[in-house]
Amino acid sequence: MLAWTIYISFLGAFAMALLPKRGAAGPRIVALLAAIASCGLALTSFIQNRTGEMLTVTDVAWIPSLGIRYHLAADGISLTLGVLTGIVAVAGVLFSWNIDNRPREFFAFYLLLVGAVYGVFLANDLFLLFVFYEIAIIPKYFLIAIWGSTRREYGAMKLVLYSFVGSAMVLIGLIAAYVVSGAHTLSLSALAAHPFPQHFQMWAFPLVFVGFAVLAGMWPLHTWAPTGHVAAPTAASMLLAGVVMKLGAYGCLRVAMTLFPLGLAPWSHHVLGFASWREVFALIAVIGIIYGAVVALVQKDFKFVIGYSSVSHMGFILLGLMTLNQLGLSGAVLQMFSHGIIAGLLFAVVGRMVYARTHTRELSELGPMALNKALPFAAITFVIAGIASMGLPGFSGFVAELMILIGTWHAYPVFALCVGFGIIAGVAYVWRAMQKAFFSSNAATVPHHAHEPLPPISLPERLGAVLLIASSVIVGIFPQILLNVITPALNGPLLDGLRNGRWP
Repeated sequence: MLAWTIYISFLGAFAMALLPKRGAAGPRIVALLAAIASCGLALTSFIQNRTGEMLTVTDVAWIPSLGIRYHLAADGISLTLGVLTGIVAVAGVLFSWNIDNRPREFFAFYLLLVGAVYGVFLANDLFLLFVFYEIAIIPKYFLIAIWGSTRREYGAMKLVLYSFVGSAMVLIGLIAAYVVSGAHTLSLSALAAHPFPQHFQMWAFPLVFVGFAVLAGMWPLHTWAPTGHVAAPTAASMLLAGVVMKLGAYGCLRVAMTLFPLGLAPWSHHVLGFASWREVFALIAVIGIIYGAVVALVQKDFKFVIGYSSVSHMGFILLGLMTLNQLGLSGAVLQMFSHGIIAGLLFAVVGRMVYARTHTRELSELGPMALNKALPFAAITFVIAGIASMGLPGFSGFVAELMILIGTWHAYPVFALCVGFGIIAGVAYVWRAMQKAFFSSNAATVPHHAHEPLPPISLPERLGAVLLIASSVIVGIFPQILLNVITPALNGPLLDGLRNGRWP
C-alpha cells in the first residue's frame, strides 16, 4: 500500500496531459486529490507500523545481471518522513491555488517531485534510491526556472549544479562499495552488514556524507539554498525547504553513516587539531547554525531571512547526527520533520500571503503597509510560525532542538554552548523580521488611504496554514507519536555497526 504514495503522485503528474489546456480548476483538483491520497496512505501506513521495524513493501528483480532490485521498504524513519512529505505536499497545493500560468505543467512537475521524494525515503536498494534522487532534480529545475521570480534561471541552475556535484560524489561512493563488497548487490541491508575495511570507510564516508550534505545545506556548500528558495515559487520553496533538503540529511544517515560507520572512528593522529571526521562535521554544523542565524539577522529581503534560517536549522540536524548518541540522533530525525513543517509555513506566509499581494519582499517597503491590519491572518500565522521556529515549548521545534542540545552536551559540551549563541540570534532575526514586516512603527506615519486594499487571505491558504500549524502543535505536545517509531528504527539492525562502534 505504501508504494502507492509514489505511484499516485506519478500517475497524477501524467494525468495532467489528459486535461484540457485551458482552465486551472482541473489541474488544481487533480493535484489536490493526488496529494491527499498519497498523504492518506502515508498516514495509514505510519499508524499501522507502530513498531518502527523495517518492513518490505515491494521487492522484485529489476536488473538481475547487476543484482539490482526494485526494493521498497520502510521503518520508523522512512514513515516519519513520508508523513512529512504528505503534509507539506497537500499544503503546497493549497498555497498554489492561484497558479494560472500553465497550471497543467506546474502541477505535473510538482507531483513528479513529490513522487520522487517518496521514492527516496522508501528505496532499500541504493541504485533505486539514487535514481529517485536524480529524478527529483529535474522538476526542481523547471519549477524554479519557469514559475520562479527573482533571478529564477540563475537560482534554478545553481541548485541543479550543486545537486549534480553532490550526486556524483554519492555515485562514486556507491560504486566503490559495490565493487569492494564483492556481494553483487546494492541492497542497503546487505551492504550495511558487510565488514568494509576501515581504511576504505575512512575515505568513502566523507565522500558520500558530503555528497548528500550538499543538498542538506551544509556550510560552506549552502549557497544554493537561499538563492534557490528566493527564486522558487511558493509551493516549490515549501517542498525545497520542507522535504527536498531532508533528502540530503536522510542520505547522510541512511547511507553514509549506515554503510561506513568506521569512517567516524578516531584517526590514528590529529590533523589541525581534529581527531576524526565526526569532529570535523560537528564543527561545520555548529558554524552553519551560527552563520545562518547571523546572516539572516541582517537581510533586507523577507524571503532571504527565511532562506538563511533554513541553513541554520539544517545545521541542527547535521549536529544531531554527529552526536552518535540516541538522544541526538532521535532529535535529528524529529528536527527533519519539525523543520519541514515550520519552514514550509514560513515560506507560505512570505511567498504567497505577503509577496503575491504586495509584490515586494523588502522589509523597509513592507513596514509602512501596516500588514498586521491589512492582512491580519498572515500576521497571526507568521507570529505562530516565528515562535515555533524560535523553539517555543508546545511546538515540535522545541522538543527536537532540546534533544539535539542534550545529545550535543553529552558528546561536545563546548559545541552545545556555542549553539546557544545561534539560538539567541535565531530569536533576534525572527523578532526583527516580524516587527519590520508586520508591526513596523513606520506604518503609523503613512495615511491609511495611501495603499490600496490588499486581497484577503483565501480559504485554501487558511486551510494550508491550519494544517501545518496543527501538525507542529500535535508533535510538540505529543512528541512520542513520532519518537515511538523513530527510536526502534535507530535501534534496528541497520545501524548495528554505528551503534557498536561509537554510541555511548
